[in-house]
Amino acid sequence: QVQLVESGGGLVQPGGSLRLSCAASRSIFSIVTMGWYRQAPGKQRELVAILTSMSTTNYADSVKDRFTISRDNAKNTLYLQMNSLKPEDTAVYYCNALYKSDYTTYWGQGTQVTVSS
Repeated sequence: QVQLVESGGGLVQPGGSLRLSCAASRSIFSIVTMGWYRQAPGKQRELVAILTSMSTTNYADSVKDRFTISRDNAKNTLYLQMNSLKPEDTAVYYCNALYKSDYTTYWGQGTQVTVSS
């Protein structure tokens, strides 16, 4: 079993920045993929950004050039740097990890991001 714990959410004004963190209870060196998803009220959960074991990245069109996904293997932590935030970025953000060892997908509990003036 793997625990993923997100942090870093909060209230920010439009145009502001936040950095989300996702701390894993197991080494992230052996992940297949690790990523960030979000779910706004009344909407389905959607992919925001994903990072593969080869460190390739992919982003939703709506966040390209504004968000950056990265990881620190030594800290077993995934990050999402969010710049130029817009009200439409308001959502609960979830961390997700797929491990090679058991090919099981794990989810964090989510962290709220609210972009409002």
